[in-house]
Amino acid sequence: MKADIHPEYHMIKVVMTDGTEYETRSTWGSEGAVMNLEIDPKSHPAWTGGNQQLMDRGGRLSKFNKRFGGLGL
Repeated sequence: MKADIHPEYHMIKVVMTDGTEYETRSTWGSEGAVMNLEIDPKSHPAWTGGNQQLMDRGGRLSKFNKRFGGLGL
């Protein structure tokens, strides 16, 4: 293994959106740094199966639906 090419691996604190926190090892930040999450598995619809609607104002989703909307099975 080459010397001095690997990032430093240290302990950081991660704070979830609901205020819970835990410590983990990471290469992010420096020893003792605090990472405040804006999206985490407790709040993101991908993990919660959320019922939130996508807000798309003439963006990529609208273009996709316009182009491929008639190809339904």
